[in-house]
Amino acid sequence: MASKIPESGNSFNESRVVNSASTTILPTAPLPSHIGENIETVVALHKSAERNVPRHQRAVEAATTFFGRPMFLYGSLLVVTLWMLPNLLPQHWGFTRFDPPPFDWLQFFLGVVSLVMTIAVLIKQNRQEKLAEQRAQLGLQLNLLSEQKIAKLIALVEELRCDLPDVQERYDPELESMKQAADPQVVVNRLEERLEEELTELQKQQLSNSEY
Repeated sequence: MASKIPESGNSFNESRVVNSASTTILPTAPLPSHIGENIETVVALHKSAERNVPRHQRAVEAATTFFGRPMFLYGSLLVVTLWMLPNLLPQHWGFTRFDPPPFDWLQFFLGVVSLVMTIAVLIKQNRQEKLAEQRAQLGLQLNLLSEQKIAKLIALVEELRCDLPDVQERYDPELESMKQAADPQVVVNRLEERLEEELTELQKQQLSNSEY
């Protein structure tokens, strides 16, 4: 028994070494074929979206990306400082005040830059929203197709169960409802009705509370 104690301690130390090494070196394994196909499909979707972007829009989006970097912030602060500094120093120092306080030209310049940056951000955001909408539509179609497939599989399994002589016949109302694929329009209408009911009830509660 006494000779086994150091062995357990050594194994603990070895496990610590392995665990510490695993934090820096991650094991790699080949991806399954279906996951690789899904990745390629997503990449193809993004490639097709990027391929149709005009050159001038690419230039605008590249400028927008630069606007979001810290270097642009530092450069803007430096330009504003160099603009304001000679206009704040005393005139006997030899500096010409080309834009004295309240810095009308600086405000005009910053206003124009802000307008251009806002429009550039909106242009990029508009294209990203279109791509996100395409992905959402694709996800919705795949979800509806998966729901139909699951309903069909449930129906086939139920038919197989009924054909087995050793399985006792029983009625399952939940199973009968799951065998039917859901109608998306009916689901949307029901959701809108429930939302309207909840909003109406909430408004009534707020009115009753305000009366008190």
